[in-house]
Amino acid sequence: MRKLMSEAWLLSLASMLGMAASTSAQDNLYVKQAEAIFGAAQPPLIQQVAGEECGPAACIDPCLTDACDSAGCGKGFLFGSDEPFDLGDQLFEEGSGWDIGGWMSWGYTNRSDGLFNTHPGRFNNNQSWLYAEKIADGSNGVGFGGRVDLLYGVDAQNTQAFGNNPGVYDFQNGWDHGIYGWALPQLYGEVAYGDWNIKAGHFYTLLGYEVVGAAGNFFYSHAFTMNNSEAFTHTGVLATYSASDNVTVYGGWTLGWDTGFDQLGQGNSFLGGLSVGVTDDLTVTYILTAGNLGWFGTGYTHSIVADWIINDNWEYVAQSDLVSLDQMGPGNTAFASSIGLNQYLFYKLSDQVKLGGRMEWWKAGGESYYGITGGVNYRPIANLVIRPEVRYQWSPAYNALNNGLVPVDEGAIFGIDAVLTF
Repeated sequence: MRKLMSEAWLLSLASMLGMAASTSAQDNLYVKQAEAIFGAAQPPLIQQVAGEECGPAACIDPCLTDACDSAGCGKGFLFGSDEPFDLGDQLFEEGSGWDIGGWMSWGYTNRSDGLFNTHPGRFNNNQSWLYAEKIADGSNGVGFGGRVDLLYGVDAQNTQAFGNNPGVYDFQNGWDHGIYGWALPQLYGEVAYGDWNIKAGHFYTLLGYEVVGAAGNFFYSHAFTMNNSEAFTHTGVLATYSASDNVTVYGGWTLGWDTGFDQLGQGNSFLGGLSVGVTDDLTVTYILTAGNLGWFGTGYTHSIVADWIINDNWEYVAQSDLVSLDQMGPGNTAFASSIGLNQYLFYKLSDQVKLGGRMEWWKAGGESYYGITGGVNYRPIANLVIRPEVRYQWSPAYNALNNGLVPVDEGAIFGIDAVLTF
């Protein structure tokens, strides 16, 4: 164990000093990671038309008038590319703090990767996602807010509160219909005052770089570490303090990993860490959980992410995860310790095309697992991204994989999906 811990800290230190960097607070992580990869907001799905003379009637028959034509009224369709379409902007006044939106993700993979994409050979609705949010603004005194997320699709069972006792909240409570299901991955309230923000309820973890929401990731598939060595959600209280423009501190208490308003066993753990802007282009984030993690076990875990914006076109990210358990939990039958190192490299070819690569090493149960993924993000219109990729994964412990340590298979896997945001 000491040797594993030593290796972990050396790898973590190397990833911190060597390159990359960031994961933002999970409540806004989808937007922040997308901006880091794709740049600022891209053009939108439905063209917003200015001027009274270019109202909805004119846009039904696009560009009936010169005003509509100059505004690019759908360019002959209801789809334009000048301003991003945002449902919240249509429903709420600017500055209200309210927002509503979401995305739909549909995809295909020819083989199961044993992680998220486990229903091969068919076209699946991975995620139909809707959220509503009131942002807590503490800049002028005490501000209140909250958020709720609702998910339907084949990914729902991956983000239900499976750290609960069966039948509580959205876990094994009649929410599944075959491989499809529903989930409520977030339901929390928050209060803000000055540089402080406190949320209480059910919310996404701070751990890791990749997220469950399809709109927050470059790749269709996920890394070994994300699926196996990180929590997805928590129930508890989390405080965020903006110490400066470059330093954000997190600290809170949770009922363990992946809980939804329930406590499995003696789940009782700390969640916290900090994010530091080392330079204008390099951010390092360290997040840990410690204590009784519920279904997963009792011990310590951390994630270190370094995000380096090399220039306008290149971005490099390195992530290292560590799990060290004193005792495995009732739902964790695979491993008491693991360590991983992921590296990502992104290149912006144009405003519509981005290229990405990911290299993984994950060690659990004394065996190493590897993955290499190459992919493309193509945005034909502002609110739509198409993500083809090829993933190759392998392990010297191939037989162990088949025997259930980690249920993945070796070989090349092709996947493609489309994510439509609104």
